[in-house]
Amino acid sequence: MSEFIAVTPENLNENTFELIGKDWMLITAGDEKNYNTMTASWGGTGVLWNEPVSFIFIRPQRYTFEFTEKNGLFTLSFFDETYRSALRFCGSKSGRDFDKAAETGLTPVHEDGLTYFAEAKLVVVCEKLYAQDLAAEGFIDKSIIDKNYPNNDFHRMYVGKIVKCLKKA
Repeated sequence: MSEFIAVTPENLNENTFELIGKDWMLITAGDEKNYNTMTASWGGTGVLWNEPVSFIFIRPQRYTFEFTEKNGLFTLSFFDETYRSALRFCGSKSGRDFDKAAETGLTPVHEDGLTYFAEAKLVVVCEKLYAQDLAAEGFIDKSIIDKNYPNNDFHRMYVGKIVKCLKKA
């Protein structure tokens, strides 16, 4: 495993459409004593309130939701294609039932009250700024509800200020 170097959000050259939508990411919240992670392919980055931010979406029934609610920080870990099976596992199995790190061989790094993974090629550390539940009345295109929310289990959106980026050296 190589070491990480700190980079500013403005100096990242990665395509976030590819990183999030195609490559996927692990959203992780919690500390060394208690954390959980889940795979996500929805979200984004940008500038909001004059800050570099990320936005993520988590359904309330996901175990990671509890950790994201309780903690002020969350991380986004991005991997190369060799970790696709680990990401599939983390997206389809619950941390209530499995130790995802042990099952996938990923190595959790616990630092300053947060958790990310040593195998990641990029880690984005975010401080929660805002959270809001998506609601049916907010959708202009109602077909999105039928396609993505047949059980009306709408995601909660979190906006996080990007406070640190770690990239493999």
